[in-house]
Amino acid sequence: MGFGCNACGVTGCRIINSPRERLIAILTNNLVPCNGRFPMIIAIISMFLVGGVIAPLKSIVSALILLGVIIFGVCMTLLISKFLSLTILKGIPSSFVLELPPYRKPQILKVIVRSIFDRTLHILGRAVIAAIPAGVIIWVMANISVGDNSILNICTSFLNPFARLMGLDGVILMAFILAFPANEIFIPIVLMAYLSTGGMMEYESLEQLHQILVNNGWTYITAICTVIFSVCHFPCATTCMTIYKETKSIKWTSLSVLIPTILGVIMCMMVNALSYIIL
Repeated sequence: MGFGCNACGVTGCRIINSPRERLIAILTNNLVPCNGRFPMIIAIISMFLVGGVIAPLKSIVSALILLGVIIFGVCMTLLISKFLSLTILKGIPSSFVLELPPYRKPQILKVIVRSIFDRTLHILGRAVIAAIPAGVIIWVMANISVGDNSILNICTSFLNPFARLMGLDGVILMAFILAFPANEIFIPIVLMAYLSTGGMMEYESLEQLHQILVNNGWTYITAICTVIFSVCHFPCATTCMTIYKETKSIKWTSLSVLIPTILGVIMCMMVNALSYIIL
Protein backbone atom coordinates (compact mmCIF):
# COMPACT_ATOMS: atom_id res chain seq x y z
CA MET A 1 0.00 0.00 0.00
CA GLY A 2 2.99 2.28 0.55
CA PHE A 3 3.51 2.53 -3.22
CA GLY A 4 0.22 4.43 -3.37
CA CYS A 5 0.55 6.44 -0.15
CA ASN A 6 2.94 5.83 2.72
CA ALA A 7 0.38 7.12 5.23
CA CYS A 8 -2.14 4.53 4.00
CA GLY A 9 0.63 1.93 4.09
CA VAL A 10 1.20 2.72 7.77
CA THR A 11 -2.49 2.29 8.61
CA GLY A 12 -2.45 -0.95 6.60
CA CYS A 13 0.10 -2.34 9.08
CA ARG A 14 -2.79 -2.84 11.52
CA ILE A 15 -3.43 -6.26 9.98
CA ILE A 16 -0.06 -7.53 11.32
CA ASN A 17 -0.75 -9.39 14.56
CA SER A 18 2.74 -9.19 16.07
CA PRO A 19 3.34 -5.74 17.67
CA ARG A 20 7.09 -6.06 17.01
CA GLU A 21 6.67 -6.90 13.33
CA ARG A 22 3.95 -4.27 12.94
CA LEU A 23 6.37 -1.65 14.28
CA ILE A 24 9.14 -2.81 11.91
CA ALA A 25 6.73 -2.49 8.97
CA ILE A 26 5.70 1.00 10.10
CA LEU A 27 9.31 2.18 10.47
CA THR A 28 10.35 0.93 7.02
CA ASN A 29 7.20 1.75 5.03
CA ASN A 30 8.62 5.04 3.75
CA LEU A 31 11.49 3.28 1.95
CA VAL A 32 9.25 2.52 -1.02
CA PRO A 33 8.37 5.52 -3.24
CA CYS A 34 4.79 6.74 -3.06
CA ASN A 35 2.69 8.42 -5.76
CA GLY A 36 3.97 11.79 -4.57
CA ARG A 37 7.54 10.82 -5.47
CA PHE A 38 6.96 8.87 -8.68
CA PRO A 39 6.41 11.92 -10.98
CA MET A 40 9.67 13.51 -9.77
CA ILE A 41 11.61 10.25 -10.16
CA ILE A 42 10.18 9.59 -13.64
CA ALA A 43 10.93 13.16 -14.77
CA ILE A 44 14.55 12.97 -13.56
CA ILE A 45 15.07 9.57 -15.21
CA SER A 46 13.65 10.87 -18.50
CA MET A 47 15.79 14.03 -18.47
CA PHE A 48 19.17 12.78 -17.26
CA LEU A 49 19.50 9.00 -17.33
CA VAL A 50 18.28 8.05 -20.83
CA GLY A 51 19.73 10.96 -22.80
CA GLY A 52 22.10 8.81 -24.86
CA VAL A 53 19.50 6.17 -25.74
CA ILE A 54 17.95 6.17 -29.21
CA ALA A 55 14.36 7.39 -29.32
CA PRO A 56 12.51 4.06 -29.88
CA LEU A 57 14.17 2.51 -26.81
CA LYS A 58 13.90 5.48 -24.42
CA SER A 59 10.55 4.42 -22.98
CA ILE A 60 11.75 0.86 -22.39
CA VAL A 61 15.02 1.96 -20.76
CA SER A 62 13.18 4.53 -18.62
CA ALA A 63 10.76 1.82 -17.46
CA LEU A 64 13.65 -0.52 -16.63
CA ILE A 65 15.46 2.17 -14.63
CA LEU A 66 12.22 3.00 -12.78
CA LEU A 67 11.79 -0.72 -12.04
CA GLY A 68 15.36 -0.71 -10.70
CA VAL A 69 14.49 2.22 -8.40
CA ILE A 70 11.44 0.33 -7.11
CA ILE A 71 13.50 -2.83 -6.51
CA PHE A 72 16.11 -0.69 -4.75
CA GLY A 73 13.41 0.64 -2.39
CA VAL A 74 12.11 -2.88 -1.70
CA CYS A 75 15.66 -4.15 -1.01
CA MET A 76 16.32 -1.27 1.39
CA THR A 77 13.03 -2.07 3.15
CA LEU A 78 14.01 -5.72 3.59
CA LEU A 79 17.58 -4.91 4.71
CA ILE A 80 16.52 -2.31 7.27
CA SER A 81 13.73 -4.61 8.49
CA LYS A 82 16.30 -7.37 9.02
CA PHE A 83 18.63 -4.95 10.79
CA LEU A 84 15.86 -3.77 13.13
CA SER A 85 14.78 -7.34 13.87
CA LEU A 86 18.36 -8.18 14.91
CA THR A 87 18.96 -5.05 17.03
CA ILE A 88 16.46 -2.75 18.73
CA LEU A 89 13.41 -4.87 17.83
CA LYS A 90 14.75 -8.35 18.47
CA GLY A 91 12.22 -11.11 18.98
CA ILE A 92 10.93 -14.45 17.82
CA PRO A 93 9.45 -14.28 14.31
CA SER A 94 5.77 -15.08 14.30
CA SER A 95 4.24 -17.65 11.98
CA PHE A 96 2.09 -16.47 9.12
CA VAL A 97 -1.52 -17.53 9.45
CA LEU A 98 -4.08 -16.51 6.86
CA GLU A 99 -7.68 -17.03 7.86
CA LEU A 100 -10.16 -16.91 5.02
CA PRO A 101 -13.40 -15.19 6.08
CA PRO A 102 -16.75 -16.62 5.04
CA TYR A 103 -17.83 -15.54 1.59
CA ARG A 104 -20.56 -12.91 1.56
CA LYS A 105 -22.13 -10.73 -1.06
CA PRO A 106 -20.10 -7.47 -1.30
CA GLN A 107 -21.78 -4.48 0.34
CA ILE A 108 -20.61 -1.87 -2.16
CA LEU A 109 -22.17 1.17 -0.50
CA LYS A 110 -20.75 0.24 2.90
CA VAL A 111 -17.27 -0.27 1.42
CA ILE A 112 -17.37 3.12 -0.34
CA VAL A 113 -18.58 4.95 2.77
CA ARG A 114 -15.97 3.31 5.01
CA SER A 115 -13.22 3.99 2.48
CA ILE A 116 -14.14 7.68 2.24
CA PHE A 117 -14.79 8.47 5.88
CA ASP A 118 -12.52 6.01 7.70
CA ARG A 119 -9.47 6.45 5.48
CA THR A 120 -9.54 9.12 2.77
CA LEU A 121 -10.96 12.03 4.77
CA HIS A 122 -8.74 11.29 7.79
CA ILE A 123 -5.61 11.24 5.62
CA LEU A 124 -6.64 14.38 3.71
CA GLY A 125 -7.42 16.14 7.00
CA ARG A 126 -3.91 15.47 8.27
CA ALA A 127 -2.47 16.67 4.95
CA VAL A 128 -4.35 19.98 5.20
CA ILE A 129 -3.22 20.48 8.80
CA ALA A 130 0.42 20.16 7.66
CA ALA A 131 0.07 22.01 4.34
CA ILE A 132 -1.38 25.32 5.54
CA PRO A 133 1.44 26.33 7.95
CA ALA A 134 4.04 24.92 5.55
CA GLY A 135 2.69 27.08 2.72
CA VAL A 136 2.99 30.16 4.91
CA ILE A 137 6.60 29.25 5.82
CA ILE A 138 7.57 28.71 2.15
CA TRP A 139 6.04 32.05 1.11
CA VAL A 140 7.77 33.93 3.95
CA MET A 141 11.15 32.37 3.14
CA ALA A 142 10.84 33.23 -0.56
CA ASN A 143 9.53 36.80 -0.19
CA ILE A 144 11.16 38.26 2.93
CA SER A 145 14.75 39.41 2.54
CA VAL A 146 17.56 39.98 4.99
CA GLY A 147 19.89 42.43 3.34
CA ASP A 148 20.03 41.62 -0.38
CA ASN A 149 19.12 37.93 -0.06
CA SER A 150 15.84 36.22 0.66
CA ILE A 151 15.64 33.91 3.67
CA LEU A 152 15.36 31.02 1.20
CA ASN A 153 18.65 31.95 -0.50
CA ILE A 154 20.39 32.34 2.87
CA CYS A 155 19.20 28.86 3.93
CA THR A 156 20.24 27.24 0.65
CA SER A 157 23.68 28.83 0.89
CA PHE A 158 24.05 27.53 4.44
CA LEU A 159 23.09 23.97 3.38
CA ASN A 160 25.17 24.02 0.19
CA PRO A 161 28.51 22.70 1.59
CA PHE A 162 26.86 19.68 3.21
CA ALA A 163 24.62 19.11 0.18
CA ARG A 164 27.68 19.08 -2.11
CA LEU A 165 29.07 16.15 -0.12
CA MET A 166 25.87 14.31 -1.00
CA GLY A 167 26.15 15.10 -4.71
CA LEU A 168 23.32 17.64 -4.44
CA ASP A 169 23.24 21.40 -3.85
CA GLY A 170 21.70 23.63 -1.21
CA VAL A 171 18.56 24.27 -3.28
CA ILE A 172 17.83 20.55 -3.73
CA LEU A 173 18.35 19.76 -0.05
CA MET A 174 16.25 22.76 1.02
CA ALA A 175 13.51 21.69 -1.41
CA PHE A 176 13.40 18.23 0.22
CA ILE A 177 13.04 19.89 3.62
CA LEU A 178 10.33 22.34 2.49
CA ALA A 179 8.51 19.52 0.67
CA PHE A 180 7.91 17.86 4.06
CA PRO A 181 4.14 18.53 3.82
CA ALA A 182 3.91 16.83 0.40
CA ASN A 183 6.56 15.32 -1.88
CA GLU A 184 4.70 16.63 -4.93
CA ILE A 185 5.93 20.20 -4.36
CA PHE A 186 9.64 19.31 -4.55
CA ILE A 187 10.18 20.38 -8.17
CA PRO A 188 8.07 23.59 -7.89
CA ILE A 189 10.20 24.61 -4.88
CA VAL A 190 13.41 23.88 -6.81
CA LEU A 191 12.19 26.08 -9.68
CA MET A 192 11.14 28.82 -7.26
CA ALA A 193 14.62 28.87 -5.71
CA TYR A 194 16.56 28.69 -8.98
CA LEU A 195 14.45 31.33 -10.76
CA SER A 196 13.86 33.54 -7.67
CA THR A 197 10.17 33.87 -8.53
CA GLY A 198 8.88 34.36 -4.98
CA GLY A 199 6.25 31.67 -5.50
CA MET A 200 6.00 28.04 -6.57
CA MET A 201 5.61 27.39 -10.28
CA GLU A 202 5.15 24.41 -12.57
CA TYR A 203 7.25 23.64 -15.64
CA GLU A 204 5.69 23.73 -19.10
CA SER A 205 7.71 20.84 -20.52
CA LEU A 206 10.49 18.43 -19.58
CA GLU A 207 12.80 20.19 -22.04
CA GLN A 208 12.29 23.52 -20.26
CA LEU A 209 12.82 21.91 -16.85
CA HIS A 210 15.93 20.09 -18.06
CA GLN A 211 17.45 23.31 -19.38
CA ILE A 212 16.80 25.14 -16.09
CA LEU A 213 18.37 22.35 -14.05
CA VAL A 214 21.42 22.03 -16.32
CA ASN A 215 21.93 25.81 -16.22
CA ASN A 216 22.04 25.53 -12.42
CA GLY A 217 24.74 22.85 -12.38
CA TRP A 218 22.79 19.56 -12.51
CA THR A 219 24.67 16.54 -13.88
CA TYR A 220 23.71 12.88 -14.12
CA ILE A 221 25.41 12.36 -10.72
CA THR A 222 23.14 15.05 -9.26
CA ALA A 223 20.17 13.26 -10.81
CA ILE A 224 21.21 9.85 -9.42
CA CYS A 225 21.77 11.24 -5.91
CA THR A 226 18.44 13.10 -6.04
CA VAL A 227 16.61 9.88 -6.98
CA ILE A 228 18.38 7.96 -4.19
CA PHE A 229 17.51 10.61 -1.60
CA SER A 230 13.93 10.79 -2.85
CA VAL A 231 13.59 7.08 -2.02
CA CYS A 232 15.59 7.21 1.23
CA HIS A 233 14.54 10.30 3.14
CA PHE A 234 12.16 11.31 5.91
CA PRO A 235 8.42 10.61 5.56
CA CYS A 236 6.04 13.41 4.64
CA ALA A 237 4.10 15.25 7.34
CA THR A 238 0.93 13.22 6.81
CA THR A 239 2.83 9.95 7.18
CA CYS A 240 4.59 11.21 10.33
CA MET A 241 1.26 12.16 11.89
CA THR A 242 -0.14 8.74 10.95
CA ILE A 243 2.90 6.97 12.45
CA TYR A 244 2.43 8.90 15.69
CA LYS A 245 -1.28 8.03 15.75
CA GLU A 246 -0.54 4.33 15.20
CA THR A 247 2.39 4.05 17.66
CA LYS A 248 1.43 6.75 20.21
CA SER A 249 5.17 7.36 20.57
CA ILE A 250 7.39 10.32 19.71
CA LYS A 251 10.39 7.98 19.93
CA TRP A 252 9.20 5.65 17.17
CA THR A 253 7.99 8.56 15.05
CA SER A 254 11.41 10.21 15.36
CA LEU A 255 13.10 6.92 14.49
CA SER A 256 10.95 6.59 11.37
CA VAL A 257 12.35 9.97 10.28
CA LEU A 258 15.98 9.30 11.22
CA ILE A 259 16.40 5.79 9.75
CA PRO A 260 15.65 6.57 6.07
CA THR A 261 17.27 10.02 6.23
CA ILE A 262 20.58 8.75 7.63
CA LEU A 263 20.52 5.88 5.12
CA GLY A 264 19.89 8.32 2.25
CA VAL A 265 22.66 10.71 3.33
CA ILE A 266 25.20 7.87 3.60
CA MET A 267 24.25 6.36 0.23
CA CYS A 268 24.34 9.72 -1.57
CA MET A 269 27.77 10.47 -0.09
CA MET A 270 29.02 7.07 -1.21
CA VAL A 271 27.74 7.52 -4.77
CA ASN A 272 29.22 11.04 -4.94
CA ALA A 273 32.59 9.83 -3.62
CA LEU A 274 32.65 6.95 -6.10
CA SER A 275 31.92 9.35 -8.95
CA TYR A 276 35.06 11.34 -8.07
CA ILE A 277 37.15 8.16 -7.87
CA ILE A 278 35.84 6.71 -11.15
CA LEU A 279 35.84 9.97 -13.08
